[in-house]
Amino acid sequence: MQTLTAVQSLSDALDRMHSGMKGDMDMNASDLATLRMLTIRERRGQMVSPHDVATHLRISTASTTKLIDRLVAAGHLERRPHPSDGRARVVVLTEKSRREFFRHFGGHLMAMSETAAAFDDEQLETITRFMDELTTAISTDD
Repeated sequence: MQTLTAVQSLSDALDRMHSGMKGDMDMNASDLATLRMLTIRERRGQMVSPHDVATHLRISTASTTKLIDRLVAAGHLERRPHPSDGRARVVVLTEKSRREFFRHFGGHLMAMSETAAAFDDEQLETITRFMDELTTAISTDD
């Protein structure tokens, strides 16, 4: 139970951190969730389609189009042709978006890195496996 309480506390801290960025960047929750998803998938080397955004946020394609249009107009995203399927499109973060993300989260990311440095590789592997499995467990469709 102590571990799950710690996870809830972390979730709450992350929500507060994201709320601050949302206000600073004049974004709604879906906008910020899209940028976070793209940041994570970019680090994993994964491309993101508009359909991926809709699925991730559980919103309609029409709402996804409006969201992406808004983020493109604000300079946070670009639409590009899919590298292997000329008919498909992908969305990618702009350099402006990466800079703003780092400006808002850089201090937090540094603090998280310093915290992680206190653990050895084996401990971090266990923590990573736990977090990945927890993410999978709560990400199942209802």
